[in-house]
Amino acid sequence: MYYDGIGTEANEKKGFELMLKVAKSSSLGAIHLKHHAQFNIGRAYFEGYGVEQNNKEAERWWIQAADDGSPNASVLAQTMLGMLYSRPDFLNLKQAFFWHSEACGNGSLESQGILGVMYLQGDGIKQSEASAYECLKEAADRGNVYAQGRLVQLFYNKKLFTKASDLARRVVAYTDVEELARDTGCLAAYITKGIAYACFYLSRCLALGNGLRMDKEEAEKYFKRACELDPVVSHDFHLDVAYGIL
Repeated sequence: MYYDGIGTEANEKKGFELMLKVAKSSSLGAIHLKHHAQFNIGRAYFEGYGVEQNNKEAERWWIQAADDGSPNASVLAQTMLGMLYSRPDFLNLKQAFFWHSEACGNGSLESQGILGVMYLQGDGIKQSEASAYECLKEAADRGNVYAQGRLVQLFYNKKLFTKASDLARRVVAYTDVEELARDTGCLAAYITKGIAYACFYLSRCLALGNGLRMDKEEAEKYFKRACELDPVVSHDFHLDVAYGIL
């Protein structure tokens, strides 16, 4: 409560101290809170909130919270370890795949979408378009916006333009990213990225008349929105178009 300012004024330092107390407690009454406290301590170190920022300490506490992938442990910690091991400074894609697999098996919607992308790109696992589609489709159906955006990409690259444009139309209609994050438990950054993917591929469909009527003006509008949502991804898209890849 102190950490997030729920029901009281936020006090990150006091919140961190209380979480540390719970995590180190041997009381039977604190057992059911231990993994959650360990996750939040890792989160505090990762964000530098109430304590000096330290990714190694974040990793250490998340490993404790993840408890070897136990379904009774912190599934959020399992997902965050998957993300941590995908970062350049901690890069270990096999570990990333392992932790996302554990989290997905324990119900993580976020990790299910990321697993689909890892299968699609062959990151940490042998590339498998069939497994990628299975993960992305199920995650998309459950409301994972990032998975929806990447599924648009998969449809487009398979030249299933009508499917790509139909799904993209639904995804670009999303406007309240924070509400989607609350409803799905997925990170706002990944939701934004998913909408950017949908905007870009809808732009290509409109520009080329793939799967729907050509409309250059609408195409430009969605390309600009993709750039606003995620400049880095949009830059890569722009290069792909310039070099004739898309």
